[in-house]
Amino acid sequence: MPRYKITIEYDGGPFVGWQMQEDLPSVQGVLTDALEALSGERCTVMGAGRTDSGVHALGQVAHFDLIKEFDTDKLRDGLNFHMRPTPVAVLKAEQAAPEFHARFDATQREYLYRIVNRRAPLALERGKAWAVPQTLDAEAMHAAAQLLVGQHDFTTFRAVRCQARSPEKSLDMLSVSRLGHDIEITAKARSFLHHQIRSITGTLHKVGTGSWSARDVKSALEARDRTRCGPVAPPEGLYLVRVRYGED
Repeated sequence: MPRYKITIEYDGGPFVGWQMQEDLPSVQGVLTDALEALSGERCTVMGAGRTDSGVHALGQVAHFDLIKEFDTDKLRDGLNFHMRPTPVAVLKAEQAAPEFHARFDATQREYLYRIVNRRAPLALERGKAWAVPQTLDAEAMHAAAQLLVGQHDFTTFRAVRCQARSPEKSLDMLSVSRLGHDIEITAKARSFLHHQIRSITGTLHKVGTGSWSARDVKSALEARDRTRCGPVAPPEGLYLVRVRYGED
């Protein structure tokens, strides 16, 4: 039974998130239905990350097994045909090793959080970024972000409903950069806690406005207390950019 690996992009706005929920639209559900329409098989699609409602993906990865063998280009095109008109697209399909697992074999996940920092509201990018009218100091945000890089107990930046066994994570990279009105926050790690990036973004936003200092961020981290976190940033600015594996 061949195992397939697919790379997917999607607009998370219309969905309750990646994970399938009964009678509610999900990215996993759209893919599962498309696979059944294409192959006649009802199989389980395993994703590399369970993105929340409103969160987008540029390079989500998933795997599944089919009894029937498909040419990978025809598999990609067939899935895209059956997913129309939903905002989900398979960018690439390839045959994977039988033991490959999209979630557990991932060695690094990269996320991007987009802020549009201008007085005017969003028109073309509504639902695709966080619109912040107050002027933000991206350099101060980047400097404060460096205090969070490395291995820490991230309880402060963890959702109450987070199911991870431990709040300790190793953050490989966290950068903040500005190009015109656009501020981009890039985070890389093997795995993240639930709402970790959005919680960090909301905290760095406070630094950007000048209401918090880098020292306040350090104190919040060391407090290991969810109530010490800044407001959680909205989901529409967050993108799963890519998932890396051992061979990458």
